[in-house]
Amino acid sequence: MKHIETEILVIGGGATGTGVAWDAALRGFKTVLVEKRDLTHGTTGRYHGLLHSGGRYVVKDPQSARECIAENRILRRTHTHCLEETGGFFVVTPEDEGDFPDRFVAACAETGVPCNEITVAEALRREPLLNPRVSRVFEVPDGAADSFLATHATAQAARIAGAELFLYHEVVGLLVEGGEGECRVAGARVRDVANGEDVEIHAAMTISATGAWAGQLAKMAGIEVEIIPGKGTMVAMNHRLVNTVLNRCKMPADGDILVPIHTVSVIGTTDVRVTDPEHLRIEPWEVQFMLDEGDKLVPGLSKARVVRAWAGVRPLYQEGYTGASREATRQFTLLDHRERDGVAGLLTITGGKWTTFRLMAEKTVDKAVGHLGELKGCITANTPVPGVEQGFYWLGHRLHEVEAARLQGQLVCECELVTRSMLENAARNNPTVTLDDLRRDVRLGMGPCQGGFCTYRAVGILHEIGDQRSEIGAVDWNVAFLQSPAYNQDDEAGNRHLPLTIDNSPLAISSPNLLLRDFLQERWKGVTPILWGRQLKQERLDELIYLSLMNADHLPDDGGSSPLSEFYNFDTTPNENMDIPE
Repeated sequence: MKHIETEILVIGGGATGTGVAWDAALRGFKTVLVEKRDLTHGTTGRYHGLLHSGGRYVVKDPQSARECIAENRILRRTHTHCLEETGGFFVVTPEDEGDFPDRFVAACAETGVPCNEITVAEALRREPLLNPRVSRVFEVPDGAADSFLATHATAQAARIAGAELFLYHEVVGLLVEGGEGECRVAGARVRDVANGEDVEIHAAMTISATGAWAGQLAKMAGIEVEIIPGKGTMVAMNHRLVNTVLNRCKMPADGDILVPIHTVSVIGTTDVRVTDPEHLRIEPWEVQFMLDEGDKLVPGLSKARVVRAWAGVRPLYQEGYTGASREATRQFTLLDHRERDGVAGLLTITGGKWTTFRLMAEKTVDKAVGHLGELKGCITANTPVPGVEQGFYWLGHRLHEVEAARLQGQLVCECELVTRSMLENAARNNPTVTLDDLRRDVRLGMGPCQGGFCTYRAVGILHEIGDQRSEIGAVDWNVAFLQSPAYNQDDEAGNRHLPLTIDNSPLAISSPNLLLRDFLQERWKGVTPILWGRQLKQERLDELIYLSLMNADHLPDDGGSSPLSEFYNFDTTPNENMDIPE
């Protein structure tokens, strides 16, 4: 068995986990991060993409609002290229009358969230599809965030600072030493689920940033942590209905946010307490409710083409709370298990929002410093991650680059303008086990056809380059330009622009039939709840391509499976329940 010695072991490869690894490495700690799947497999990769201004919480949760606006300003400096400056409107629809708007304005002033009331006419000039019956509009500094790219950028910053990251390494047990009164977590046993190897990691401090899975991990040390898993369902429309984040000006509720993110608009979310954070079924009432509420922001939204529905789980925590997840606090919680449970060497960070991940990491490493000794202070608030020199994201940058460099013939995914070079560089540099990893990297298959025309092309390319991977030397992967068609293009000699990396990569890439089936199944999970109209026609075409023409479900794969095959094949077929639960 392989053994690793480190000072800090971080468990979880979402925004918070990579943020902790980045912060800890910058302070001089020897740091290792393990994630059981790819980066952002959990809640970080399953939210609507809102960069909070704090406006949503100014009345209900002022402390969260203060944290959000402070971190909003910091992330604009440290993760600039991962954000789009959309701005945000809080609008008063005919259903939202009452004194809340005035309370909202007063609370914004109290919490320091910039808020400017503009005329309805001005709002309609900027967003022509906005409900013309709104009576008041308040402008706040909301934005859109690419959580996939931001996590990649944070992870790269952590690596540059000296951290080691091991993906597809699942914790199978914590190393617990000592008896009652002297109990201590000394690291973890992890399994490389791609290659079947076990690794024992010894650490002075183990930090759980596992989100909705925090309770399961704590149990390995005999500790009870009652996470409140609140499922949030989101629905993506096939284009940008608006270019500004729209919020209903009322107490936070279901279906009251519309976020323009990349090429789509996302309406969300529900909030339903669940028991399993991994396998989530989306019910018909949730989709219908999102569309009905969306119509109140943008009349006719429900008639637009829906491309996908998905759900993530909020890892909420409130000691002793047993009520509905909607009413649970959104503040983050840091649990020091030596103080709380008499188990030293283990911290749990949970709750919070994507917008506050850096602050959560700072507070967590501050606590670790208290146990391990004083090194450097936190500098992440003033340390940009690689890529900020590109400036803020703007819609159309990919089209601009493709046209300027005449890369039309290189397109693998026409919906999201993914070129062959982008795909190859991502595949060669990421320890790819599934095509879904490449989806998060370059947005492969995220457009209206949901992989209908790009999946077989991508699998063919991966199969073609598979044999070249063993010849590749290990160098750093510059993720800063992960999504840039121009940066990833070949040079005049036909060579890849970026250096190629990562040895000892998982081997599932060598099974193209398995990659094909896994990705089709993953895409299918997200369209089963919205099969009507034009998206149903698209799925019928995809069915003809892959099942009738390619016979994809009978292609040989020697009985193989990937670490995520079971997850993809979980039956998410909606039931017939249209009733909203009590």
